[in-house]
Amino acid sequence: MNRRLEFEEFVKEHRTVFEPLLDCVIWAVSLLAVSALSVDLNEHQFLTLGVCKVIGIALASQITIGWVAPLYRVRWKNASFEETVALAATVTNATAIDLIVNILVFRHAMPTRSLLAAGAYAFLGCAGIRGVWRLIWEFRTQKTPRAKRAIVFGAGVGGEQVIDALWPRGPFLPVALLDDSPQKRNAQLRHLRVSGTRADIATVAKAVNADTLVVAIPSASSGLIRVLSDQATRAGLDIRVLPQTSELLQQPSVRVSDVRTVTERDLLGRHVIETDVEAIAGYITGRRVLVTGAGGSIGSELCRQIHRFTPAKLVMLDRDESGLHELQLSMEGRALLDKRTLVVCNIQDVDALDDVFREHRPEVVFHAAALKHLPLLEMWPAEAIKTNVIGTRNLLAASMKFGVGRLVNISTDKAADPVSVLGYTKRIAERLTSATTAPAGAVYMSVRFGNVLGSRGSVLITFRAQILAGGPVTVTDPDVTRYFMTVQEAVQLVIQAGAIGGSGEVLVLDMGSPARIAEVARRLVEESNRPIEILFTGLRPGEKLHEVLFEEGEPDIRPQHQLISHVQVPPIDTALIGRLDLSAPPETLKDQLALVSRSPAPTGISAPVAVSDTPEARARLTSA
Repeated sequence: MNRRLEFEEFVKEHRTVFEPLLDCVIWAVSLLAVSALSVDLNEHQFLTLGVCKVIGIALASQITIGWVAPLYRVRWKNASFEETVALAATVTNATAIDLIVNILVFRHAMPTRSLLAAGAYAFLGCAGIRGVWRLIWEFRTQKTPRAKRAIVFGAGVGGEQVIDALWPRGPFLPVALLDDSPQKRNAQLRHLRVSGTRADIATVAKAVNADTLVVAIPSASSGLIRVLSDQATRAGLDIRVLPQTSELLQQPSVRVSDVRTVTERDLLGRHVIETDVEAIAGYITGRRVLVTGAGGSIGSELCRQIHRFTPAKLVMLDRDESGLHELQLSMEGRALLDKRTLVVCNIQDVDALDDVFREHRPEVVFHAAALKHLPLLEMWPAEAIKTNVIGTRNLLAASMKFGVGRLVNISTDKAADPVSVLGYTKRIAERLTSATTAPAGAVYMSVRFGNVLGSRGSVLITFRAQILAGGPVTVTDPDVTRYFMTVQEAVQLVIQAGAIGGSGEVLVLDMGSPARIAEVARRLVEESNRPIEILFTGLRPGEKLHEVLFEEGEPDIRPQHQLISHVQVPPIDTALIGRLDLSAPPETLKDQLALVSRSPAPTGISAPVAVSDTPEARARLTSA
């Protein structure tokens, strides 16, 4: 038994030697056979010097063309379509060369029809031996007890590649195929035929004794994965997925290692993003780019992705020196903090900001600097105004002063129909950007999106820390929902939006379907396999039960990109910013913010404050 296995391994290791030899043997046998049959098996007539010469030319042509084709230089999967095509091309060309030499040089040492027949037999023999070898190998290896029996969901290209990667020695043995598409109802991939849809997962799992569901759709949305995950759990199946399409594009085919467990990113933040690289390169490559808030979650990822497009200069600005230290370490593998493009600056400081713009002369600005933690800003609204409103106003002024050609202000879904200090300040920042008179030909715009997975202070990081500490996991409300997107997806769309946005527009990123936070907490607790309590604490001041991405009356129009909507927001009378009393009590200041954020667009240089929603709030603003 051991000797047989050793021989098989030896043959596999030296496949590039054995395959050409075997093909040559088949060629020789085919030519001898047709020659013998043509002369009724008369030994003295079919084994002539001319026939031997024809065999020699055929073998030399097969080996030479096989290495050029490249039949023998690539380690094909035995009897795969690609190997069969390469084999057909090699045998056809070898036959053609043998035929030409036989006619012109050997003066018909063999009949033409016999030589053509020999070429056909050689192809059938070479292909047949590969097919038999694959069948034997698959039959012997499919019985491995370690392989988990898997249902493959998705009968497209991804499904085909998954089955090829897993069959027959992978950690999973494909035993059934499912797909929701009516067009694929009778489709068959390799040895598997589509036997149902997602509704049949439990039934099929029981019939084939499966223990795993493999979602073989790289473009599957987070919503689809959540549904399939729920059904797999109810059927007692583990679930595995493929990476996103953008990740798989970096390699020629699916590998066994690509089939992995589901993460919260799969459940909450999968989007298919088609990036217009040429448009992005057109406004970033070779340009001087400035990123504010560069040390934060969004800002740091912006810097990493922008760096790939080779800007002439990338200026990374933040008031947090530790954030800049971490950023340089992640981008360069070192953190000497010895470059002038690492700028420690507070955007509330007008003079310092002007100095930065004067030194670096940025042509493109991404404004990611902001205070973002909603509960804290409810208690300290003045600080939110200083950074999110006044800091944005300062940045816009410096950009106009020094002729910035394109500015992208990073906003949040809290700015749509705002009810919190964070929402009010970011809505005002959107309107300030819209109100800015950009230089001729310049574009100043905003991009709005929801929660970012894995960012500092995000709900997932909080939940994991609580689980590690033994609980409880705290959720505000059983029905609260939020939009989620990975930081890589968000930033990729932000950069894309910067290429297609118009001046004064707010571009809203498609966040997919909102997820229930309680469900996210439940999944994470289940993964931990620990008896951890989920505690509901109630919504905090300024929090909504359900976030929205659009204000009432803002249409969802997507003229250029399927995941980016274009919205017009009214400009704001900048004189209203000066009426905000930063020394006022938090509740009073919050009311002032609400009024300013909802004020009508100015009809002239300045405009009166809008009528408040309540007389009390109007009185507070008037007294301030």
